[in-house]
Amino acid sequence: MSEVSTGSTESPGRGVDATLPEGDRLAAAYLLGLADDALVYAQRLGEWLTNAPQIEEDMALANISLDLLGQARGLYPQVGRLDGSGRGEDDFAMLRDEREFLNVHLVEQERGDFAFEVARLLWFSAARLELLAAGSPDPVLDGVMGKGFKEARYHLDHAHQWVLRLGEGTPESHRRMQDALVAVAPYVDEIFEDDPVSTAAYTEGVGPLPSEAREPAQGYVERVVAEATLEMPAAPTWRSRGGRAGVHSRPMGQLLAEMQHIARSHPGATW
Repeated sequence: MSEVSTGSTESPGRGVDATLPEGDRLAAAYLLGLADDALVYAQRLGEWLTNAPQIEEDMALANISLDLLGQARGLYPQVGRLDGSGRGEDDFAMLRDEREFLNVHLVEQERGDFAFEVARLLWFSAARLELLAAGSPDPVLDGVMGKGFKEARYHLDHAHQWVLRLGEGTPESHRRMQDALVAVAPYVDEIFEDDPVSTAAYTEGVGPLPSEAREPAQGYVERVVAEATLEMPAAPTWRSRGGRAGVHSRPMGQLLAEMQHIARSHPGATW
């Protein structure tokens, strides 16, 4: 996994027109982060097709990937409406450069072993469930978030069941699951970090603070880990940060190169 610089990041709302009214700019940047998290993680989960430990899991992870892709597709047009650009889902997914993506680093890390994916899915889904539960005063956006909330409950339960199976399985599976929790730990704090956009967006009533999701999400993870006869890892010696400001780790560029290749090779094409 890739450690990145913990130096300064750029101003809030990167990738969103700074001349927009503040409320619209903050809402657009806030939702863009949620959408980018879903899109990038959908791409990573899609890599498990033909690589999961059993064919049923190929299908399960593919379905979770499609759920997240659907969430991104629902959110991107709302961002395009708020930022006044009129951009659609393909514009956001395929025609932005790395520094314009606002996802957290957890979702962009390379596919590791299956235990790593289970640990990543557990933390991601626990946090996302809490954020989507808040809903939105906008009826269209509230519908997107409500559907995503129902999906996140399934994703979280799926990760939960696999942590139990691996933790309570063989000595080898137990060791790998414990190692995976340690490997994911440096990326966890960023999920719950109140960056300038989320803090300002919360003040404007756009959405909840990420930090508000920490206590319930961490409590859930801790209960699952204990049930699986595993231990929560010690505090990591370093932590990842900067994704919400467009500062990414090495795997992100490689992921985008693969994901965007066809669209950028045939500009203007439709399918």
